[in-house]
Amino acid sequence: PQIPPPNPPPAVPPRVRFVSRVHMNCVDRRTGEIDYDRVPATRNWNRNTGIGSVLTSLRAEMASDANRRTRQPPEGSTF
Repeated sequence: PQIPPPNPPPAVPPRVRFVSRVHMNCVDRRTGEIDYDRVPATRNWNRNTGIGSVLTSLRAEMASDANRRTRQPPEGSTF
């Protein structure tokens, strides 16, 4: 994903957008941006939550039954 670094830690979650095409139920299929309401770390964001929590949540979403079985776009596809 493409994630601009914040300074200081923001009161809102960072903008996260996939550059490589990926089909997940928490990613907009047109833009690659995550749906903040579907990712636990962004849904429950506070200043003490770090980017590591967001990446861990995205990895858990990738491994979920619903997303693991989803047909993915061809290798090398981008948004």
